[in-house]
Amino acid sequence: MVQSCDRLSPWTDMCRYTTNGGFGPLLRGGKGAFQGTGTGWYDTDEHALDIIFHERIKRYECLTDDPALAAAVFVPFYAGLDVARHLWGNNVSARDELALDLAGLLAKRPEWRAMGGRDHFFVAGRTTWDFRRKADGQSEWGSKLLNLPAAKNMTALVVEASPWHLNDVAIPYPTAFHPASDEDLFFWQDRVRALNRTYLFSFAGMARPGDAKSIEGHLVDQCKASPVCSLMECSTTGPDNKCESPATVMKLFQSSTFCLLPPGGTDTRRPAFDAVLAGCIPVFFHPSSAYVQYSWFLPKSHTEYSVYIPEEDVRKNASVEERLRKVSPEMVRTMRDTVVGLIPSVTYGDATSRLETTVKDAFDIAVAAVINKVTKLRRGIAEGRPEEEKLERYSWKYPLLAEGQKPEDPHEWDPLFN
Repeated sequence: MVQSCDRLSPWTDMCRYTTNGGFGPLLRGGKGAFQGTGTGWYDTDEHALDIIFHERIKRYECLTDDPALAAAVFVPFYAGLDVARHLWGNNVSARDELALDLAGLLAKRPEWRAMGGRDHFFVAGRTTWDFRRKADGQSEWGSKLLNLPAAKNMTALVVEASPWHLNDVAIPYPTAFHPASDEDLFFWQDRVRALNRTYLFSFAGMARPGDAKSIEGHLVDQCKASPVCSLMECSTTGPDNKCESPATVMKLFQSSTFCLLPPGGTDTRRPAFDAVLAGCIPVFFHPSSAYVQYSWFLPKSHTEYSVYIPEEDVRKNASVEERLRKVSPEMVRTMRDTVVGLIPSVTYGDATSRLETTVKDAFDIAVAAVINKVTKLRRGIAEGRPEEEKLERYSWKYPLLAEGQKPEDPHEWDPLFN
């Protein structure tokens, strides 16, 4: 698929994005956005995670060819690249072909039979909805990879997980920053921590008049009307879309204290991680944009690092500026320190070098979490303990539960997910 990169997208030249181990072309200069860091910045496509993760796996220090010794089994299937070739066509058989082949291949292997695939994991660098087709009509979206019995046993690492399924886990979208050393990372953290921010808040987006659920039009209007908001209006496609430029987006987010991050085409957006990288405090409008998604990477208490303004409040013309002005300067400093401290957790370091063991990046955290999950499962089997039963309809709620809480207990966000 990488060798035939010109077929990966009908609109985008994906060949440039498959270079440098999935990081894409090296960025230089950046009009001051990357000031002080001469290396580590790339024009990375948000859907390149299949390649990036595999490149890191190949250099992982604890690989073994003996399945009996493995804590977990990585399946190097580029699910995101595979489905991207066929998403906009009408041939559902083509979308499913490799996924079905993979399921058949895995079922025949001895390491699969050991735990029925429950110790296997793979990366699909797109949202879960690209892999959950329920029907086989030609107009239906996506493949049915994650609905296959084999995939239900595995752990799928996707950039946006389903709130109602248990076989996928959300990991961060790749940003443009891939530091090759601790020094590069620490320098960047110090830089964004010390920035003088001109605007109270900023927004990179566009009105979606055809989408009745979208609040982006409201946010565009509020930003235009406020002297303390910096707006970057995106176009849909093409070279003139400023929102596709890592340097332009980073300059915007570095200029403001808060970054508005409403749901886009789906609930999550790569700019959430661009904002963290810029040291900009995220403002979310739906809990599925981060709070119930990236539990391996973000604090359980969302108030430590972000502001939450419900979508419905915006639809009722609540002032975003007024809400943000209520956050005290002391709280802003505390939240920004937390956000800057999260930068390693949402960054994929350079696979050709490696960050020191004192710094865990998104790859390290994801692999450790998968191994921990499988180890607990394996230990329970060895001790004869039944596996903890979880209800899929509450999968969004499990990461939020406090000690003693049950998933069926009432939660303020129940109406948003029922």
